[in-house]
Amino acid sequence: MLITDIRVRKINSEGRMKAVVSVTFDNAFVVHDIKVIEGQDKLFIAMPSRKTPDGEFKDIAHPINAETRELLHSQILEKYMEALNEPAEAIEA
Repeated sequence: MLITDIRVRKINSEGRMKAVVSVTFDNAFVVHDIKVIEGQDKLFIAMPSRKTPDGEFKDIAHPINAETRELLHSQILEKYMEALNEPAEAIEA
């Protein structure tokens, strides 16, 4: 399975969430609402999730192995860093 598109929507706020990302796989399947979050030491990604009745958050979609998680993490953060240097209109083009 190949990542064929990554679209970054930057968040213009002072909070820890820096962007929301959509990732397309094989030009056939897309996952929306992956978040780029600023941690204490570095940026990380958070998969789309929903809040359960007991207040916990559970991922809706997520990689099932470390290799796929690292692939997503590295490619999303690379695209995010590129987007920091582009005008807002060009990010989703």
